[in-house]
Amino acid sequence: MIRVLLADDHSIVRAGLRRLVEDAGDMVVVAEAADGREAIKKVQENLPDVAVIDLSMPGMDGLEVVGWLLSHYPKLPVLILTMHEEEQYVIRAIGAGAMGYVTKRSAAEQLLEAIRKVHGGGRYITEAIAESLARRVAKGAKAQSPLDSLSNREIQILSRLALGQTNREIAEDYNISIKTVDTYRGRLLKKLNLRNNAELTRFAIQNRLVES
Repeated sequence: MIRVLLADDHSIVRAGLRRLVEDAGDMVVVAEAADGREAIKKVQENLPDVAVIDLSMPGMDGLEVVGWLLSHYPKLPVLILTMHEEEQYVIRAIGAGAMGYVTKRSAAEQLLEAIRKVHGGGRYITEAIAESLARRVAKGAKAQSPLDSLSNREIQILSRLALGQTNREIAEDYNISIKTVDTYRGRLLKKLNLRNNAELTRFAIQNRLVES
């Protein structure tokens, strides 16, 4: 049996994932986590065979969790399961050490296939993501992207601002202060040479961080 950890901040999503995984017959969910820090704790306590991690979680986000797990449990395969389909997230997740990347729009069979694949030592991305990355490389977009100057947290804050969230809402989601969010916002405006949230939103759409 493949022992799986599920980390997602939505309990309904976790319940659905647990049902899907355990109905597969060759997998069992040994632990669940609602945020990044809890995910790390549950990995330490349960030593799963595969960790399925959401990117957008309060406090310590998915990319930070991947980095921590890679440094402390280098043989543990981490699979990202997220709503984010944009290339920049995929590149950063794989760069952080994730062995696979599946979107929540993917078919259930793809998630199960991905878990089996990374458990066996392979890597997994969906065909749609692979084609998108291939187009990006062909255009030389990665080297030219202004997003390369941003940290993972800055990209997350930028995406949330572009979706119309307030500083307070973002602060609550990531368990940081409103002042810290405002600091990130100011840093984004300076780095990207933009003036306001409207321009940040336009930039995020143009760079496919969010959909228009």
